[in-house]
Amino acid sequence: MSLSKRIWGIAATSFLLAGAASAGVPASQVERLGQDLTPMGAERAGNADGSIPAWTGGLSSPPEGLAPVPEGHYADPFADDPVLFTITKENLGEHEDALTPGQRAMLEIYPNYKLNVYPSRRSCALPEEVYGAIRKNAANGSLGGGGDSLADVVHGVPFPIPSNAYEIVWNHNLRYRGYKVSRTFVSAAPTRDGNFTPIKVQDDLIFDYSAPGISSLDELDNTSFRYLQETLSPARRAGQLLLVHEIVDPSRGERRSWQYTTGRTDSAPRVQRTSAINYDTPQIYSDAMSTADSFDVFSGPLDRFDWKFLGIEERYIAYNSYELSSPDHKYADIIKPGHLNQDLVRYEKHRVWTVEAVVKPTQRHVYSRRVAYFDEDGYNMAAGELYDARGGLWRVQEAHLIQYYDVPTCFNASDVVYDLVEGRCVVQNLKNEEDGIVFDADELNDMMFVPEELRRRINRR
Repeated sequence: MSLSKRIWGIAATSFLLAGAASAGVPASQVERLGQDLTPMGAERAGNADGSIPAWTGGLSSPPEGLAPVPEGHYADPFADDPVLFTITKENLGEHEDALTPGQRAMLEIYPNYKLNVYPSRRSCALPEEVYGAIRKNAANGSLGGGGDSLADVVHGVPFPIPSNAYEIVWNHNLRYRGYKVSRTFVSAAPTRDGNFTPIKVQDDLIFDYSAPGISSLDELDNTSFRYLQETLSPARRAGQLLLVHEIVDPSRGERRSWQYTTGRTDSAPRVQRTSAINYDTPQIYSDAMSTADSFDVFSGPLDRFDWKFLGIEERYIAYNSYELSSPDHKYADIIKPGHLNQDLVRYEKHRVWTVEAVVKPTQRHVYSRRVAYFDEDGYNMAAGELYDARGGLWRVQEAHLIQYYDVPTCFNASDVVYDLVEGRCVVQNLKNEEDGIVFDADELNDMMFVPEELRRRINRR
């Protein structure tokens, strides 16, 4: 099936979600996985002019001959790739067709902003057992609740051959990122002149949806992942705790979250159940420049927006961002006034699934409209635009993807939100000066992800 026919098929069926459920694809379509489509459902072939190569399996194991790096970090397998060309404000018209509106806005606003474009490397790969689960999901998965819930899927992207925008977003929310993951990272919201205080955070995750041996959503207690966060520094914030149980089906309940904040004036420290870690409430440590549902670029329920598929496009997105993630760079090398140090950012041309979300007339959100670009090889949301109540472009999102080739899995190493009104940004998940990321954190257990654990940590102090 040609790319144009795929686009037509998706666009033609998107309207069905107004009141009906979607179901698994026919067997003839499932058979395409691993053939003309990758096991993830991407177009295996390259593009017409060769600027996007064919997918040949990705990086499913550590490449030979890489220079050693500290444990938890990843050496760059493409360090010898040359810069093909650089896009600036002066020549953006020559490349406009492959730029997002957000990138064009950044080029227009910031004189020193640029995009260094490298050869495209389709490095994304997942374990074979995940590919097997994805194949089953393709045949069995279904949507309900107008696209807000799903059934008969587990352990891999639920809809590798998507028929509408809702399925694409679900693929992002439930994509494989390992099972038990632990990391220490830094977030920063620099001032206009580039000054910042790094906020160091320890977070631990159990991706229940990806748990080995799980065969049904019914085994998950409506929980896709559990997330535990503790702030380590600066001193005035150290000790703050957050626990989140992310849901699968919002019709069966809302996201469950608990919080402990230091510096209370009352005598007894309390762990409080909260509904504030959801939708458009300000994201923790973002200096109010990002929302709770912008964590991981987008996360959480889909129910406040109507989602529409806009097409499959070729765009320059941040990809194979090993240099930006390198322990050779300090945070001060990366974070500059207004934006990242663009000399450290690698862009490649890739096909993306473009999706638009418009807030429902019956709902409210600080963003009236969102446009998102999902990398076809991994369903990671790679970039996005966020619009204010008057329809003006307000914020620009960018995720910096790498292939964690020893797992293997493909998702963002860091992400950033650019606030075009404030002239500032918030950078998240930097690990350059930290111990990196651990994907086999077997020490994580169920008893660590309950409200009582927060209380135990407080009492041990």
